[in-house]
Amino acid sequence: MAQAARALWPGGRVLAWRVGGRLASGLPAQSRTGFAGAAGGPGPAATARKGNPRLLGAAALALGGAMGMYYTARWHLHAQDLRAKRSAAQLTLSGRLQLTLYQYKTCPFCSKVRAFLDFHALPYQVVEVNPVRRAEIKFSSYRKVPILLAQEGDSLQQLNDSSVIISALKTYLVSGQPLEDIITYYPPMKAMNDQGKEVTEFCNKYWLMLDEKEAQRMYGGKEARTEEMKWRQWADDWLVHLISPNVYRTPAEALASFDYIVQEGKFGAVEGAMAKYLGAAAMYLISKRLKSRHHLQDDVREDLYEAANKWVAAVGKDRPFMGGQEPNLADLAVYGVLRVMEGLEAFNDLMQHTHIQPWYLRVEKAIAEAPHTPRILCRV
Repeated sequence: MAQAARALWPGGRVLAWRVGGRLASGLPAQSRTGFAGAAGGPGPAATARKGNPRLLGAAALALGGAMGMYYTARWHLHAQDLRAKRSAAQLTLSGRLQLTLYQYKTCPFCSKVRAFLDFHALPYQVVEVNPVRRAEIKFSSYRKVPILLAQEGDSLQQLNDSSVIISALKTYLVSGQPLEDIITYYPPMKAMNDQGKEVTEFCNKYWLMLDEKEAQRMYGGKEARTEEMKWRQWADDWLVHLISPNVYRTPAEALASFDYIVQEGKFGAVEGAMAKYLGAAAMYLISKRLKSRHHLQDDVREDLYEAANKWVAAVGKDRPFMGGQEPNLADLAVYGVLRVMEGLEAFNDLMQHTHIQPWYLRVEKAIAEAPHTPRILCRV
């Protein structure tokens, strides 16, 4: 039970921090300043008075307001153009794919994949996997989730590992190469982890297989590509390891987490009762070992807060997303990992004690505004 529980992460409920909150506008600081200047500037009569010593100041304010309105309008038009181009290209390619995602809903790696699929408006079916028996993925020698089955014409491909799934599908959407060819660029490789267990790693999993023109069109430069890869890996290698110690930090938090896992997961009546109480107790103890393994502070919340603020600092104040005017793969990865804590004490604390909430809400809004197609939940 504890082994199955280790892969499950709670999240997805309505949040107290949302009540009465407003979505951040996402406008550049320069644009907001321009609006303030326009609103606060003197009227035409005052600026027209002959010999008025404030003439130049008023003119500067008026110019600032006009420039602010210009840049704001240009930003909105550019963002709309990006969404329109992305939607047209992806609808053409997505029509060729039939996708089935095998997942645990509360797994951060599965949440990453769903964030990517939803933002890119890729239709997919969901199969919720029983974390104890895992009968739904008995067809696969790879026994972790997420697993994505992708039907392209007569070709059926199995994609494993969340980052490989995302990189392969993004390469497909940008380049139009056959998915059957793309997945050969991400070969599995056996390796030993820190605990001496054999694990499957995937080569190149943060790299998109694009030619020079495609990469230039997508990123605009090598720096943006390197930055995206760096923070995608950071989400997998560091951020995800902060979730379990925080959501299972105390016995009460562990029980609340498993209460939601049982509600959202695929459990039988007896399995659900055992998972809720035995799983909560087991994961409370395991979270202490994880705290030691990853060298976390005595109060693990501090590591979570530091990680969130580090991410916000990397995004910076001059762009709404790390990807610029729209989320890139790093934005979606970080958002997907954090989303699984929604509705729990750890998530509410994160929103209240860090600077991440405006960015988080912008990503949520960007995903919600994507031209969605129906998603089907299959319980087999």
